Amino acid sequence: MEFLNSFILITNYIIFPGLTYGSQLALGALGITIVYTVLRFSNFAHGEFMSFGTMSTIILTWVFLDSNIKFGTFPTAIIVLPLSIIFTIIYCLLVDKFVFKFYRQQKSKSVIALIVSIGVMFFTGGLIRFIIGPGDKNFMDGERFILKAKDFKMLTGFDEGLTIKSTQGVTIILTIILVVLLFWFLNKTKTGKSMRAYSDNQELALLSGINPERIVVITWIITGTLACVAGTLYGLDKSYKPFTYLHLVLPIFAAAIVGGVGNPIGAIIGGFVISFSELLITFAYKKFFFYILTDNFLPNGLLQILSTDYKIAVSFIILVLVLLIKPTGIYKGKIIE
Repeated sequence: MEFLNSFILITNYIIFPGLTYGSQLALGALGITIVYTVLRFSNFAHGEFMSFGTMSTIILTWVFLDSNIKFGTFPTAIIVLPLSIIFTIIYCLLVDKFVFKFYRQQKSKSVIALIVSIGVMFFTGGLIRFIIGPGDKNFMDGERFILKAKDFKMLTGFDEGLTIKSTQGVTIILTIILVVLLFWFLNKTKTGKSMRAYSDNQELALLSGINPERIVVITWIITGTLACVAGTLYGLDKSYKPFTYLHLVLPIFAAAIVGGVGNPIGAIIGGFVISFSELLITFAYKKFFFYILTDNFLPNGLLQILSTDYKIAVSFIILVLVLLIKPTGIYKGKIIE
């Protein structure tokens, strides 16, 4: 019984949160990977694109709630997500048209595009704070649960309760659907194969009759979709504050690099590696050992390796170690230029 209680505790505070946070990082890392692979630069503005998508979702959610439009057990934010995806895609395409396209036509080095993306990052962050403000924003129309701790305790008789939020379930399911659709698109459709050919060898792809501008547009459509969904799911699971998404750039890039830069499968694996590493290192294990050890062997303190305040440091340490030991990542990718 005590062992099961300890397992429920870990499930409640590490497994489900890890799967949820890992899904969000995986989608974010996929967006970075797509841009890096096809357009050949590291897009540091991706975190702010996620923030822009989340902001769009929040505003649309407010409009729906003011109109008393609700959809049962589904969060309203998920219902308005298709509209916010469209707004995010439009913004990405506008940024490309008025900023990135010039440097692409000049055949600038990837480091120049990287620096430009940092400028886009600050501009987008300022625009978002101008529109919605810098403070925390709540766009949950009532927190919903698939399973509540109280109900779980009554049902099973365990001391430890298990809570599964609806946002966690939606995040995991939606991530699986998006990943399956993305891989199907890249591997089975003519357009997806054209994108892969363009990313492998641009000159040869042009000789084959592939339209580069069409590839660029499709790349930003995919990137905008992934950014909006990842940002919205992160905001639903935690909370929305514009500056938070600026800080998300590090774990997202860490996930992409750990998995293997330019490798979509690696981006997904990297997202979960970063997620579970952060949770395992910052979790306080005192209650866990309370269930599995006798009082005589119970250690003092919280038994926490690092405080949750240093969670972002975990991503940084993992990133540095991977760059030093294996720059190509878990799945062999391209070394960052």
